[in-house]
Amino acid sequence: MTKISQKITTFLWFDNQAEEAARFYTSLFEDSRIVAINHYTDAAPDKAGSVMLVTFELAGQKFHALNGGPQYKFNESISLFVECEAQGEIDELWSKLSECGEEGPCGWLTDRFGLSWQIAPTRLLELLSGDDRETAQFLCHLVDRALPPARDRDERPCGIAHHWSKFRRRSQSVTARLKWASSWRAVLSR
Repeated sequence: MTKISQKITTFLWFDNQAEEAARFYTSLFEDSRIVAINHYTDAAPDKAGSVMLVTFELAGQKFHALNGGPQYKFNESISLFVECEAQGEIDELWSKLSECGEEGPCGWLTDRFGLSWQIAPTRLLELLSGDDRETAQFLCHLVDRALPPARDRDERPCGIAHHWSKFRRRSQSVTARLKWASSWRAVLSR
């Protein structure tokens, strides 16, 4: 197997879509590639010759994808958190990853293979967890403005990117959109 120097590696269990998923994911991120594809041997007669393990890199980080069968499924208790430099990057990744998948609340989505992702601006965690309480409160306020009432939504940790996309799609008011965008950009440019 090809070696990549990384101490801890994410290992993803798929039913039988490991290669398809790895090829899809590597098409989305720069510095990404399929590193190796290993096949089942005659030791597993019912699977001999089919893809067993795909090693791939996303943005330079190593992952393994196993075709292990249908007994285990992904869920939201683990997600891949992607920090984006610009709104265009957020929109593009959101669009491609959620296609044939499911958009969730608060910046989360589930792709067509069942894997959960969070797509967020680079400074989001820094701003939410920093010493500037005013900025953190402002960001929470922006999230609350974009969300439906609590009774109508999941109570998962929130990311701004999804709310901005939802707000943009739902809003009929150009003025409201411009106010939202200028407030958001002002906070991120601090």
